Amino acid sequence: MESAESLDETRARLNAETARIGWAELERHFARGVMIRVDADLDLVEVAARMVRDDKVVLEEWLASGRVAHPSGAEAAGWYERSAEFWAVVTAPWVLVQEIPPSED
Repeated sequence: MESAESLDETRARLNAETARIGWAELERHFARGVMIRVDADLDLVEVAARMVRDDKVVLEEWLASGRVAHPSGAEAAGWYERSAEFWAVVTAPWVLVQEIPPSED
């Protein structure tokens, strides 16, 4: 099904599946090793769409720069301490997250 979708259709579908979620609900995904952190300067839906479409060139660039990565234990501890909120979207088996800055609450 996904291969028949255009990139725009994939983006639209993933955008509709994106949700705001707190760290308490995400912590288990971090513990399972399936959480992917997306830097604030990237569009969460765009990263998810590129993952769904297996765009290796773009993904490798983001991974190499650290803009897309598995979160560290220190990041997780900080999120726990401040009860962080995130935008999240699932691209199985991964849960992509992007922290919502506290000023947006």
